[in-house]
Amino acid sequence: MSLSIRVVFCSADLTLHPVLAPGLGKGFAVIIEPRQKAVREMVFRGDCDVVVLDLDPACCRVEDQINLYQEISDSPIAILAMAGDECRSTAMELVQHGAFGQVRKPPALGELKIMARRAHESIVLRRGSDETSSLGLLHAPDCGDMIGASAPMRAVYDLMRRVADHDCLAEKDIARHHQPPPVLITGESGTGKELVAHGIHSLGNRAHRPFVVVPCGAIPENLIEAELFGHEKGAFTNAHGTREGYFEKAGDGTLLLDEIGELNLTMQPKLLRALQQREFSRLGSSHLIPLRARILFATHRDLERMVTAGEFRQDLFYRINVMEVHLPPLREHAEDIPLLAEHFVHRYSKLYRKSVNAIDPAALKSLEGYDWPGNVRELENVMQRAVIMAEDTSLHLTDLPEAFQEASALEFLEDDFAGSFEGMIRDYRIKLVNEAIQECNGNKTLAAQRLSISRAYLHRLIRVPAQVHELRRA
Repeated sequence: MSLSIRVVFCSADLTLHPVLAPGLGKGFAVIIEPRQKAVREMVFRGDCDVVVLDLDPACCRVEDQINLYQEISDSPIAILAMAGDECRSTAMELVQHGAFGQVRKPPALGELKIMARRAHESIVLRRGSDETSSLGLLHAPDCGDMIGASAPMRAVYDLMRRVADHDCLAEKDIARHHQPPPVLITGESGTGKELVAHGIHSLGNRAHRPFVVVPCGAIPENLIEAELFGHEKGAFTNAHGTREGYFEKAGDGTLLLDEIGELNLTMQPKLLRALQQREFSRLGSSHLIPLRARILFATHRDLERMVTAGEFRQDLFYRINVMEVHLPPLREHAEDIPLLAEHFVHRYSKLYRKSVNAIDPAALKSLEGYDWPGNVRELENVMQRAVIMAEDTSLHLTDLPEAFQEASALEFLEDDFAGSFEGMIRDYRIKLVNEAIQECNGNKTLAAQRLSISRAYLHRLIRVPAQVHELRRA
């Protein structure tokens, strides 16, 4: 994979290169190419990662750019549409037909940088090639939905591969003579411990066998033994028939004992014996059944502290904690937030049949600045809600919960926008919107039509400044 993201601007605008090349900075290789034939050849040779089509009628024929898009849209590259106000509707049409997103012209360098990087990350995920492995992404149907390119997540993937490789399943080794190394998966709630367990299962040679999850904390204490080991008819009150437990249902596959720290002290020695002897019996029976499954364990609790406090057996702790895979909280690998957020946007856009395919820079900045006490699970919930709230093809700050909008408004107060190019553009847009609303006697729908923008976009332009004004008054 190239060290830099290769971005080709198909444009005859000679003013772009002196601004874009140094503006995007390290990590980007920028080429301005006015000839569509040359751009087409670069795409087909694989000499670029992202193509930005300039839809400025003053620099090129828009029809020719649309034709070029149709010719290269099936190639393994990401395409962005760059347009001013007069061609924004055309850019939106390209996005609806599969382009990754649109950027305004003249481009805001911060927005362009984020959009180009996310476009490239998106196409890398779709390729499913060697690039994906080199980024440290584990994202395949048989490996769950583990996503992340950060160093902490790459360390997790490496451990997953190592522990999966040490489970050599052979028929003659099954049961008491074969004991694959116990793996304890730790991490805060919402970090994805079950996904790690499923990934270990899928990476090993048990991938085509059952994967069974036991939520230890959700099973009543008086039923946990029967649920794990099964029972015979009449073993206890209301045991009207014979039933297999989770240990039998897992067969030669993998059994995850989730939230093992919730297991009561009465059940812990029985589990320890089954793990040591690699056999168990149903309640009400003396017949021994071989334990053939690989057992994984997961918890968000500090088991060492629980051992010290007498809440967890020390011998069981040593039995299950041969190999530990620790999942870091999301705040410790915040660089993965854009990848994760985009993944959830695509998932829920497809689920709800919406055309949302991008996150605008302000919203993404707010997501990256949040502490995420609920970790990846909380991020997923926020993105699901945002997709439901979205009214166009991009997620905006106003689609996020109010806490994110308020935090962004506070940051807005602290930022020094005075005299900046982005600040002047923002202020000018707000001024135009307010003037249009006044001219239309407060009718925002009519004002949006007069400005040729959506009513949702008009509301976004006036809402955040209003929040900032209230904060300043406070």
